[in-house]
Amino acid sequence: MAGLQHIGSGKVREIYRVDDDQLLIVASDRISAFDVVLSEDIPHKGQVLTGVSRHWFDILDTRHHLISTNTAEMDFLTFDEQRGYAGRAMLVHAAEVIPMECVVRGYLYGSSWKEYAAGGGPTTEHLPDELEMASRLPAPIFTPATKAEDGHDENLTERESRALVGTDLYEELKTRSIDIYLTGAAYAADRGIILADTKFEFGKVGDEVILIDEVLTPDSSRYWPADAWAPGSVMPSFDKQPVRDWLEDQAGWDKTPPAPTMPEAVIQETSDRYIEAYERLTGSSFADYLESMSAS
Repeated sequence: MAGLQHIGSGKVREIYRVDDDQLLIVASDRISAFDVVLSEDIPHKGQVLTGVSRHWFDILDTRHHLISTNTAEMDFLTFDEQRGYAGRAMLVHAAEVIPMECVVRGYLYGSSWKEYAAGGGPTTEHLPDELEMASRLPAPIFTPATKAEDGHDENLTERESRALVGTDLYEELKTRSIDIYLTGAAYAADRGIILADTKFEFGKVGDEVILIDEVLTPDSSRYWPADAWAPGSVMPSFDKQPVRDWLEDQAGWDKTPPAPTMPEAVIQETSDRYIEAYERLTGSSFADYLESMSAS
């Protein structure tokens, strides 16, 4: 990108420094599964993630890093860059990242279900007996994890979390994370969606702690259609489930790079699922979002 320093790449995002106080985060259409980035892109995925994040930043009552998603106002970009990144770029306040994933779970699923079913552990040892997979928890639980550059994040005990970030900051992150989760879960429920779990990232600007990165997107959250919820069952989700399901069926693939080549039908189904998540969560047409961002 002309004139901007590229300072980082994630599985999905590219990060550029605009100046000492601002960063540009561009969400690509890349997709990963089982910690492997696939060769094929998912059309509009990055725009969905940016649009959903913008929606939540607009309605959440919490301090955050977003400045703008309107690339037409970003005069440090060329015209072609403004058009190319339309709908998928966020201009944000630069922050010192707090090295802890703030995970909140309202339902027993994924790694916490596996831990619970195996006899319990740091994230589930205080839960009641006889819960099923996908059971709603009596109250949301805060299960922080390490931020991993590569591979899986690893769950932290409360003691490890306090040692990592300090007791006062731990308490603030826990309270704010659960509050945001409850707000998001109630909002989603009104739209026929269950927010099963999610993860947040926070950073510091001076002494102020702000919400950063994406928020309550299909990549950072587990969303289920409420009318399909059935404790004890595998739940369908509004994310890359079609990709994971297809990969699981590929005999001989050992979940290391390179991944098999995805067929067009799986790519399209996954794109449709992301777009459906945007429209159900925001109550708005995805095509209207693209038009408002001058994106195609």
